[in-house]
Amino acid sequence: MSTLRVALSRRFVANSTNVFPKISRLIGPQGKRNASSLAPKPGTSTFKLALIGAGIGAASGTAYSIYGNWTDKTSHMEHQRIPPKVLKELPDVRITKSFINPRDSSDLKIILFQYQTCPFCCKVRAFLDYMGISYSVVEVDAVLRQDIKWSEQKKVPMVLIQQGDGRYVQMTDSSAIISLLASYLNDKQSDIGDLAKFYPMISFFDDNQKKKLDILNKYFLMYQDKTPKNLTKDMQEKERKWRTWADSHLVHLISPNCYRTLGEARETFEWFAKAGEWDVYFPKWERDLMVNVGTVAMWCISKMLKRRHNLTDDVRSHIYEALDKWTKELDKSKQKFMGGDRPNLADLSVFGVLNSMEGCQAFKDCMENTKIGGWYNGMKELVERNRGNLVRGSNLAPLPA
Repeated sequence: MSTLRVALSRRFVANSTNVFPKISRLIGPQGKRNASSLAPKPGTSTFKLALIGAGIGAASGTAYSIYGNWTDKTSHMEHQRIPPKVLKELPDVRITKSFINPRDSSDLKIILFQYQTCPFCCKVRAFLDYMGISYSVVEVDAVLRQDIKWSEQKKVPMVLIQQGDGRYVQMTDSSAIISLLASYLNDKQSDIGDLAKFYPMISFFDDNQKKKLDILNKYFLMYQDKTPKNLTKDMQEKERKWRTWADSHLVHLISPNCYRTLGEARETFEWFAKAGEWDVYFPKWERDLMVNVGTVAMWCISKMLKRRHNLTDDVRSHIYEALDKWTKELDKSKQKFMGGDRPNLADLSVFGVLNSMEGCQAFKDCMENTKIGGWYNGMKELVERNRGNLVRGSNLAPLPA
């Protein structure tokens, strides 16, 4: 009966294009044909029922919209600007480990909240390691997330960076974090807190009229009047293009490939447990919970992501194609890295995304079936060479002020 009501309602709406032109267009030709085959003639009791149903539906939708706007006090606001949050003092967090580089001259005090094998977290770590920056790590339980319960933002990667006044600025978007830190390294006389103000969250409405928040300039560095010599506009645009590609395309191929089957999903999470040293930092029950729950959850999510991003069942072909695109661009420019003789932020972003799957079968297949290996191994060598010394301990404190 519910199917019949929907069909009848569609017929009514389709015939009322003068009243509901937008809804008629949304239904489309196929919806009109389906409704036409079921619709009774006007004047029948069923047709009246369809009118009532349409009226109730419209009223319910309006009421829900009003309720949504009432509960979200800013739902009507577009281009709302939300600056990064600043903490007066550090929250009570458990530092898992630190990387201390004696050659670090940045004078930065950074705490990174992460999942070890999250692609976006790997991007941030790749940047920090390559730049030789010291930082502390809080390894977050991906299921319980107790180590970030103090934060309104429940996403990782998240960093707390000490400002000149001793307070800590909080950032949560991987690309914005990297742009902020790269901007600071270009001009260490600036205050990290002042630079962070250039990366606010901006509200906007997407094509479905759903309110979104994003850092719209996250791929831009704030050089101001100190743009590095020999850095052209074309070089900056190319770097931003490939950083965006890493976030908008490449990263979406990771989950469908790493969790392609339940067996691969299980293998992937066992690798995550090993790489993230979950046996060291979490009790056994918590480690097993993350592996078992994560395996099933990500296998299911990977199926949804495959549909969302219009991937075929042969998901390997999509990631091979993406990596071939990257290596062909390198061959075309006759450069070792996208940045030339040295990696730029695009190189570090793509490396970080791929590094997240290094222990998985999908990664092994990529190394065997594409030409990515030479570039990837070169990147890995540089990142590991510049990385600080690992310091462990159950009573590790944040980096000293």
